[in-house]
Parts: sequence; C-alpha cells; structure tokens
Amino acid sequence: MNLGNHLLKAAMLSSISIASLSVGSVAFAQDNTPQASDEADENVIIVTATKREQTLQEVPVAVSVTSAEAIERSQVRDLRDLQTLVPTLRVGQFQESAQVSFIIRGYSSGANNSGIESSIGVFIDGVYRSRSAAAISDLPNLQRVEVLRGPQSTLYGKNSSAGVISIVTAAPSYEYGGSAEISYGNRNAIVARADITGPISDNIAFSLAGGINKADGYGTNLTDGSKTSDRNRWYSRAQLLIEPTENVRLRIIGDYDKIDESCCFVGNVFGGPTVAAIRAIGGNINAGGGLSYSEYQNFSAENNVTNGGISMQADYEMGSLNLTSISAYRESRNKTNSDSDFSGADIIGQNRGDVDIVTKTQELRLTSDFDGPFNFLLGGFYMNENIKRDDELLLGRDTRNYLNALTAGQFLATEPLIRVVAGGLAFAGPFGGEGQGRAEKWDYDNETFSVFGTADLEITDGLIVTGGFNYTKDKKNVVSNIAVTDVFSAIDLVQAGGVLLAQAGVPAVLPAGAVGNTSILYPRITPCPNTDGPAQICNPLLAFAPIQFIPPFLNIPNAVENGRSSDDKLTYSLRVAWEASDNINLYASYGTGFKSTSWNLSIDSRPFAADFVPGSLAQGAPIAPSAIRTAGLATNNLTTGTRYADPEKATVMEMGLKAKWDSVAFNLTIFDQSIKDFQGNSFIGTGFVLTNAGKQSVKGLEFDSSFNPIDALELRAAVVYLDAKYDSYPASQYGDLSGKSVGGVPEWSTTLGATYTAPLNDDISLILNADYSYQSNVKISDDPAYSQYQREVNNLGASATLVAENGVQFSLWARNLTNEKYFYGIFPSVIQDGSVSGYPTQPRTFGASVKYKF
Repeated sequence: MNLGNHLLKAAMLSSISIASLSVGSVAFAQDNTPQASDEADENVIIVTATKREQTLQEVPVAVSVTSAEAIERSQVRDLRDLQTLVPTLRVGQFQESAQVSFIIRGYSSGANNSGIESSIGVFIDGVYRSRSAAAISDLPNLQRVEVLRGPQSTLYGKNSSAGVISIVTAAPSYEYGGSAEISYGNRNAIVARADITGPISDNIAFSLAGGINKADGYGTNLTDGSKTSDRNRWYSRAQLLIEPTENVRLRIIGDYDKIDESCCFVGNVFGGPTVAAIRAIGGNINAGGGLSYSEYQNFSAENNVTNGGISMQADYEMGSLNLTSISAYRESRNKTNSDSDFSGADIIGQNRGDVDIVTKTQELRLTSDFDGPFNFLLGGFYMNENIKRDDELLLGRDTRNYLNALTAGQFLATEPLIRVVAGGLAFAGPFGGEGQGRAEKWDYDNETFSVFGTADLEITDGLIVTGGFNYTKDKKNVVSNIAVTDVFSAIDLVQAGGVLLAQAGVPAVLPAGAVGNTSILYPRITPCPNTDGPAQICNPLLAFAPIQFIPPFLNIPNAVENGRSSDDKLTYSLRVAWEASDNINLYASYGTGFKSTSWNLSIDSRPFAADFVPGSLAQGAPIAPSAIRTAGLATNNLTTGTRYADPEKATVMEMGLKAKWDSVAFNLTIFDQSIKDFQGNSFIGTGFVLTNAGKQSVKGLEFDSSFNPIDALELRAAVVYLDAKYDSYPASQYGDLSGKSVGGVPEWSTTLGATYTAPLNDDISLILNADYSYQSNVKISDDPAYSQYQREVNNLGASATLVAENGVQFSLWARNLTNEKYFYGIFPSVIQDGSVSGYPTQPRTFGASVKYKF
C-alpha cells in the first residue's frame, strides 16, 4: 500500500469538540506522551491543552487510568483481561478473533457487523480505530490505558456516545534502552517480545518493537480432536521522533500486525428438539456440554486478520499557543470461515467473510496556555472510510436430510409435488441442495466532518467553569449486490398451495352466506390443521415456511431506497470544577453526545415496514399498497426489517469527588446517563436484528481507592453500582422491554488488589501481586425466554516477580486462578429452533516469564 500518498490525502481538516479544558486535557492526553525514559506513574495524565502535567485527582472527569506497571504486574495478556482491573469496563470475545466488544457503564460497542459503528471510541496514540478488528493489536511499550466514562462527543470527533478507550504508548527516547521478554504457560502459551529505542542524531530518536503471542486452543472439536480458540498473533511497530527545532516535534508511527487463528469456541448451553434431527442424519452435538469446552464441528474455523497503518503527529509551539496535527492512514482486512451450525453435521457448508477497511483521518487543533484566567482549545476532525464486504454462506451436504428430519420425512416426500404446483419457477437444483445459499457484496463509504472547542474560565482561585461544543456532519453511502440461490426459500408457498387446493377441488372462497373466521375464506393462507373451519380448508405447504432460511433479497439503492444517510448534530457540555483544598477536588458536569446512523451490512438488512407490506399476491385479495410494490420491486417471500438504525443522542449528569493524601487516595462519581435511540443488534437464530431502543438509561455510582499503610504495601479497591434499564423499548426483537433491566449488566462490580514489595537484599526485590474481580448475578440475555440463564463472576489473578538491579525480572503468574466457568454471552443456536449456544469464559491460565530491561 502506498502509505505516503495516502497520508498526504489524509491531511484534511474537520472535527471539533468542546468540553472543559480540564476534560479536554484528559481526552487528549494521548497526544504528547512522555518519552520512554520518563517515569510512568498511573496517577499522572499529560494535559496537552495546558502543556503541563496534572494528576488523576486534579482532572474533573470520570476516567480510570491503568498504567503499564499495573498491566505488567497483573500479567494482562490481552484486552479481555483488562476488565479485571477496571470494574466499569467489560470486554467480550465473540464469534471471530476480530469481534471484540467493549462495554462501559452497560453500553456496548456492538460487534458482528462492520456497518454497525461502536458507541465506544477506541484511540491508539490519538488515532481513531473505527472497528473492533482494528483495535485488538498487541501493543508494545504501553504507557497507560485511559477509560473515559460517559459520552465524549464533545471531546472526540467520532462515535463516543458511551465512552472512550484511549491507549497510549511510549515515544522514542534519546537514551539507549529497551527490553526483551519471553513467557511460557499452560496450553503451550508462548509470548515473546522485544523493543529497542535510542538516538539517531541530536534531534532524531527511534524505537523498534515486535512480538508474538501463541497458545493452543482451550476448546476441543470432538469430530477430529483439533483445538479451537487458540492464539497465533504477531506484531511489529516502528517510530521516529524528530525535533528539528525547540518548537517543532514530529512523531511518526508505522505498525503492522497479523492474526491467524481458529476462533472462537461456541458451546451448547441447551440442546433442543433439533438435536435428535442432527443425530438422525449422522451428525452429533455435545448437548448441554458447553462448559466442558468441547463441541462438534465438521470443519475448523478460520480467522485471518491483518492491520497496518502509518500516522504522524506534528506539534508546533508558538509562544502561548500550540498547534497539533494528527494524520493517519490505516488498512484492516478480516478473512473468516466458520461452521456456524456448531454441530458435527454439514448443514452450513461454508460461512465465509472477507472485509476490507480503509480509513483516513486528520485532526487539527489549536490550544492556548495563557497566564490569565481564560484558555481555550479549538480543533477539527475529518474521517473518510471505505468498507468492502464479500461474504458467502452455502448449504452443506447434509442440509437436505436435516430439513427432511425436521419435517418428519415430509420435506423430500413433498418436493416432487411442490415442483409441480410451483412449476412457474425455473428450479436450479434440488431443494436444500449442497452449494446453494447466498453471495453478498457490500460497498460502504463514510465521510465525517466535525469541529470542536473548549473554553475555560477561572472565576476565582481554584474555581473553573468550562464549556464545550461539537458540531458533526456525517454522510454514508451503501451499495449492495446480493444474489440468493436457495431454490426452496424462493418458492411462494401461498401461491403453490393455492394451485394444490384448486387441483383438489377446494374452493378458493366459501359459498355465500358462510360464517366464521374470515381467514378460512382464503384457504391458501390458512395453515393446517384448521381449527376454525372445515379441516380440508387449509394449505399444507405452509408448514414448510419456517425452514425457508434464506429468502430473496432486495438490493440497495433501488427506486425507493437510496442507500444514503446524512446526519448532523450540535452537542455541548458544561462543567464546574473546584479545588476545595490541596487534597480535595470537586466537580459537577452536564454533557451531551452523539453517534451517527449505523447500517446493517448483512443479509438481514430488509426494507422498513413503511416501504413494504409483505404477503403473496396469490392470496385472492389485494395487498395494501406500498412504495416497493408500487415500484414493481416486490419478490417472493421478501420480508421487512430495518436497513439502518437512527442516530444515538446521549446525555449525562455527573458529580465527582477526588481526594489524595500521602497514603490514601480515592475518587467518587455519581451519575445519571441515558441514550435515546440506543442502537441494539441482536442475533435471533437466523439473523441479526438492528433496532433503536426508545431510551436506555443507567444511574450509578463509581468508587475507586488506593491505600498505602506502609511503603511496601499498596491496597486497591473499586466498587461500581449500575441501575441499567430500558426506559422505552416497545419494538425490540424480544417484544416490549420497556421498564426491564438490561441483560448482561451486573448491578454490582468490584475489583480488589494488593501489591507487596519486599527487598530480599541490596540487589533483588520480590513483588507479590493479587487482583480479584467480582460481578453480581445477572441475566445474560435480554430475551425473556432465556431469563433462567444467569452468571456471577469471581475472578482471581496472582503473580510473584523477582526484580534484580541489573534489569532482569522473573515472574510466576496465574489468571482465573480458581478456574471459574460461566457463559458471558448466549444466543439461539443457528437454524436449531429451541437450542441455545454460548460463549464460555477462558479457563485458568498460568505460566512463567523472564524479562530483561536495559
């Protein structure tokens, strides 16, 4: 890829947000990180708005900061482990290696569909990562991870209506240094990484880093004994720091990483009536054995993910003004194939996906550092993104027999008859034949501009009032090219049944004067058995409608649907911060947020009910007119749904207290947060439903603290209380959820930690660390039918590290020490009505590592 040319193209403008200089300080902390030689204190946040360092207690915003030191001593191996240190954050790994879902205060980032944008913005060194596939890199030289809670649209230029995760890495140093580490654990887990930094000249420094992360899978495919949910990743990263003058600083970062894994393990939670049908055709399923980490699949899943990009941050100091530019170009490609029926039968022969994402971003901002009471930040953000999807789902060699088993042998027995009565169709193969299915091609373009700013006024010593704004303009253009070759799913069973009934002499309309249920006037739409009239007045073919799994698709744009969306929104924030004393800071704030339209880039994208009225023209009565029918676009079995979800509008009210003394520090936040039109995406067994909740809200309390009773001992405790509910959600995929609690969001979450450092002699110290995380019992799903499936989380991790003065470290570590097992996500099993599948948590991991720092 010609990154140089793309980087120049990316140097555009547009995106601005306003919200308190102190809040802006936190939000943009990732831009001017200290050099690698600087001390990384987890209570220090670099504030670019004022070009000065500010402690975590001084920043009037709800933010959790996890330092590289805390990540290292807790042996956090990937992003999923981070939630054990930050109780308000949850991370889920779903069907693919690239499908990582972040949840802050009960609001999810979404997954499984590249057209559905996250409500949680992920930034790495100031560069926006638009999709989860591009945000899962193993990063070297982590300096800190900041989790900003609540809507941050007035701080960031794109989709942060629920929060922000900002990952900050160390810049190159003018002193030679580096590290090398190798770790080995159970399941043959090997993590090896190394980095080096140093000067090239008096004003140029560099850093190079790379690593691998490998492990055998913790799931077993009982069909052939192969492993699933393995680890096989590597990364590389290079940086240049160029400072041609005292006032100019350039930081250039290039990175590339790759994933090649069999992911992810899906276990059977409950085996329904379809289990017998699968076994009847020679397949198998480990019914109810999901937490044994064993399953049946007839082929192993494939996940190949590549990410790469280049970014340049330029800082130019002009006296009391500072100009910052961040330009970036990124590419991400995700190639997958999976046995999505999760059984030993070949029902879904292939579920292949190929997603290419190209993202160009440009941020430009001007900040002041005046001596007086007034300061400001003004900036702009621009993003241009293109997504191309090429997906294919094909029926397997066992599909015909499976459909026949589901219908007690009637599917194959009735096929010749259906072919006769539906003879107007040109059949291109047997019903349910191997290789039939669908082929999808999508082309998605997104262009976003925003402008933002903050103004900070110190009314009196220690009392600061801040206001901020963000105006965003977002445009999307979607084009689909989908072909469905499933012969059986294209048959109009109403029309075919009408022909069958006519051949049998059954009248289409009962004789004049008949009384009773008027539905029997049209026997072709009356399923058998008919309990409201004569038994023969019914259509026996309608019994096959539930197994028409892949109905025809209406491509967009068309004469009725233009495949475009255009959104714009002004958001704002207000904040009052008071430094009550040298040890206590208080703040109160009100903010709004915004997330633009999300599009459903999948076969489940269907016309809105306002544009189309489903039904067969053969019913014997006119169908209510609709735009799609009037335009002549209706096809057999075309269904309705949603093409997109409307924008989200977020609000939050917060009050916070931050306190710090020599040996004690704590932060307390009380908040009331809500999102109108929250975008929900749920799997219902045959596809995904994308909807807007009328309003989803969460009220809560967040408390975190640290205590050093003696210099050698640090104790940590954090508690989060969340009351999350759907205030209004009448049209959810599970019926009316209004007033119900949000599935998967625990009411109470707690993390406890302790670190003890003991000098063994003048040269060697022993560091003992333990972390415990707890989540109260909660229903896993929003589906009322699954209310019995709940989880409670208890997770314990520990490590012991010997640190020598010469830079050598040796560690023993374990995560999920008690081997807790539970499902963190469940869903209806694919084309297996009545069965339930789920994603179990990763079992216990442990190992040893050696590291050398120089």
